[in-house]
Order: sequence, then C-alpha cells, then structure tokens
Amino acid sequence: MIIPHPESDMRLNVMVLGSEIIKSLKSKSKEEKYFLVETVLSDFLEKDNRRTPDLFIYSLLFLYMIGLIDHKGYKIKLTPHVLEQSTLFN
Repeated sequence: MIIPHPESDMRLNVMVLGSEIIKSLKSKSKEEKYFLVETVLSDFLEKDNRRTPDLFIYSLLFLYMIGLIDHKGYKIKLTPHVLEQSTLFN
C-alpha cells in the first residue's frame, strides 16, 4: 500500500495529481482519444505554480503502472475501463 508522508502537502502528492490528470483527460475525451503529452503537461502546470514537469512525469508513471493510461508514441489516453462508471454490483 502506498502511504504518503504525514507532513507532505497532499496537493503535490503523486496519487492526487494523477487523479487530476484523469479528470483532465476525461473532460477532453469526448473530442479525441489520444492526447499529446505536451498539451496535458501545459494544462497540468497551469493549475498550480508549485507543480513541476518532474511531478507530471511521476504522476504519469504511477497511472501507467496501475493500468489507467496507455500510450502511443508521444500521445496518451485513458484505458477503456476508466471511462465506464463502476458500481458496487458490477
């Protein structure tokens, strides 16, 4: 289990930033399937001036390791099961 440090800022945690990347990709997923990493990075950096490209890469690696995003060249997309709403009875 991944447990963040108790004194760390949760707004800069890799898991929290990963969830914000997922929200950003979900809001754009109606237009396209794959997105350039650069456009997602620019959206990511605009939201908070304390965010760095390193935090973005670590968050992407976290999302890729747990199977929530897929890549094709320099483009990324959400995996299909992330777009579906899951319920307790599925």
